[in-house]
Amino acid sequence: MLFSDVNNRKYSFRNRGKSLHSSDAKLIKIIPSEVQIGDIVPISVRYKGGYAMMRWRSLVAIVLAVSVVFSLNAWAEMPKITGKPVVDKPQLLEWPTDKGIVTPNLNDPTSNTLFDLHGTISSCDLVLSTEGNYHPALHDIWPVFLEKIKDRPLHNYFYTTSPPVVVEQIQNKMLEFGNLYITCMPSVAVGTRAVIDKLVHSEYADEPAYPLYQDRGSVILVKKGNPKQILSVWDLGRNDVRLVTPNPKLEPGAFENYLSTLYGIAANETHQLQDMSAEALINSIFNNVGNTNKWLAGERIHHRDLPWSVAYGKADAAIILYHLGLFTVQTFPDIFDIVPLGGTVTDPQPLEGTSITTRFLIRIKGNWSARQLEAREKLIETLLSEDFTKILEKRGLHRPKGYIPMKRESQ
Repeated sequence: MLFSDVNNRKYSFRNRGKSLHSSDAKLIKIIPSEVQIGDIVPISVRYKGGYAMMRWRSLVAIVLAVSVVFSLNAWAEMPKITGKPVVDKPQLLEWPTDKGIVTPNLNDPTSNTLFDLHGTISSCDLVLSTEGNYHPALHDIWPVFLEKIKDRPLHNYFYTTSPPVVVEQIQNKMLEFGNLYITCMPSVAVGTRAVIDKLVHSEYADEPAYPLYQDRGSVILVKKGNPKQILSVWDLGRNDVRLVTPNPKLEPGAFENYLSTLYGIAANETHQLQDMSAEALINSIFNNVGNTNKWLAGERIHHRDLPWSVAYGKADAAIILYHLGLFTVQTFPDIFDIVPLGGTVTDPQPLEGTSITTRFLIRIKGNWSARQLEAREKLIETLLSEDFTKILEKRGLHRPKGYIPMKRESQ
C-alpha cells in the first residue's frame, strides 16, 4: 500500500498493519487509527541524518485495498518465526479410539483423556461452544443460569471450554472426547472477532455479536518461589530459561496473542539491555537453533498444558493471560507464582504493547425447537447480565467497550 503526505512524499506500508517505512525515514511512529481514504492522521518521522525530528500534522492516506489499523508497539518488523517448538507432554500409551481420531477433538494428555466411556450423544437441549480461557467464570455463572430455568430444567446440555472448535464442529457435525462422540450442534458460541467473522462469513451465525468480556493482559507463570528469578520479558530470552507456549499449529490464535505481547512489551521498553532488542528477544526464544529445548509447546489446550509443563514438565516459565494465571495460582498456591507484566498481582496494569483481546457472543443458526430457543435466549440473557459482570471482575476479567447489559426480554 502507498501513502503520501501533504508534500507528496511517498511511503509504503508493510508488516501486517504495524508500521510505515520509507526510503529516507528511520522510524515512523503512528498514533493508532483506522485509516480510510482521505483520513487525516498525525505522524512523527525520525530521519537517519542527525535524528532530526519533523512532525506533519496531516497525512492524506491513499489506501489501495482495505483500511488498516496501526499500533504504537510495532516500531520495527517482528522476525519471522522459523524455529519449531518441542511439544512438552506426559508420555502415555496411545490407545486407539473406536472411530479413529476425528476433527475437532479435545483429546489432551495433560487433562482430557476419556477412553473407558464409549458412546454417542446426539440429542441436547443446549450446547455452548466457547473458548475456554474464562472457564472459572463460566463455572460460577452456570448455576445462576440453571436457576433461571428451574421450572423447566434442561435434560441434556453441555459447554466446551477449549480452543475455538465451533466452525469445524458445525462443518463436521461431530466433537470427540476419546471414545465419546457428540453430534449435538451448538446453538450459541463465544470467540474472538476472527472466529465470529468466520462464523458469519460461513453463514453459520446470526448477527448481532455481543461484546462479552475483555482480558487484562498477560503475566509470566513460574514455579513457586521463582527459582530462576524471572522478572520481565527480557529474562525469557536467557539461555537457562525454557519457555512454554500454546501449540502454534493447534492454537494459532493464542500463540499469536502471546507472541504479540512479548514483542510489543519489548518494543516499547524504555530500559532495554544494551545487547538486546525486541527482535533479538524473539529470535533468542523462537529461532534459537543452538538451543533446541529453549522453546516448548503444549499438546492441545494451553490453559491446561502450560501449567502442567511449568509444574511437572520441562518449562521454567509460561506467558499466560492474567486471569488464567490468577486462577492457576489460586488453585495450586504451593506450586506456582505469577510475575506481573505491569501493575501487581492483585491490580494488573498491562504494559504498553500488551495484546488485549475481546470475546464476543453470537447465536448459531439451526433448526432449533422452541425449547432449544428458549434455553439459548435465557443463557444469552444470563451471560449479558450484571450477575456475570460481577463474576468476571472477581475472576480477573472485565466487560469490554460496547457492552450493554441485557434485561429480560418479553417473549
